[in-house]
Amino acid sequence: MQRLVQLALDFLGGGSSPDSGVPQPKWAIAPVQQAPEAPLLVAPAPPLGDLLTPAVFRHPAASREVLLGDAVVAYALQRARRRSIGFTVGPDGLSVRAPSWVTLAGVDAALRDKAPWILRKLGEQQARRQQEERARIVWGDGAVLPYLGEPLTVVLDPTHGFAARGGALEEQGGATGRALRIALARSAAPAQVRDAVQAWLMRDARRCFTERLHHFAPLLDVRWTRLRLSSANTRWGSARADGSIRLNWRLMHYRPAIIDYVVAHELSHLRVMDHSPRFWDTVATVVPDYAALRRSLREQPAPPWD
Repeated sequence: MQRLVQLALDFLGGGSSPDSGVPQPKWAIAPVQQAPEAPLLVAPAPPLGDLLTPAVFRHPAASREVLLGDAVVAYALQRARRRSIGFTVGPDGLSVRAPSWVTLAGVDAALRDKAPWILRKLGEQQARRQQEERARIVWGDGAVLPYLGEPLTVVLDPTHGFAARGGALEEQGGATGRALRIALARSAAPAQVRDAVQAWLMRDARRCFTERLHHFAPLLDVRWTRLRLSSANTRWGSARADGSIRLNWRLMHYRPAIIDYVVAHELSHLRVMDHSPRFWDTVATVVPDYAALRRSLREQPAPPWD
């Protein structure tokens, strides 16, 4: 009986330990061995210089650089006959005009005093350039550009299946907006497409601007004599005392309200040739929200055409 009980215990694994002298069954499961814990690998910290890489603002004509806060600013220095140091932050970067008697150390010290303003303006110019690059037009069949504040799709039509000169504006309906049909082969080079669209846009700009000049001139009680189109990169318009008006054709990228502001602005100069409070009061008589429209024009750069 005892022998039967021992066999049952051996079968169920509850028998004697291996040291008891009783043979263990050949099919007994060996105990699981715990693998040794792997050592913890720690990645080396990146060099401190990589974490603290300063921003760099470099003028194309830079002749000197200075560290302002955490930024390296390479600026164009020009000596001039003037009493004080002048700073200008433009699309190219920081330009400094200083009297000849001010030492280089003195110029750098003046820049450090103005560091918050300089860095803010440089950051704004950098953000503007990035925004312009995102808006850059890829010229070809299907190119999209802003027209009167809305997207305009370029359609190359080698059959010239329209009667208008050079191009024809068409309503596509739905969310696709308008299309500009241009008489070019679909294999046309990007420069050909760009030039054809520009030629059409300039003709349309003359039509649009002339209409708005005729609208605002009587309201302002002024008389304009001639309209010229401009391609300037930094100026939207100008007016001369003889009544000639110059307007940038790239204004056609913007919504009509902004075009009206620029037209009214230049016509108002035929009454007040400066930017005194009286001038802005004159503009406000025909465009009451001119300040908001002026701000929108500054904050929304036109797409590059190069």
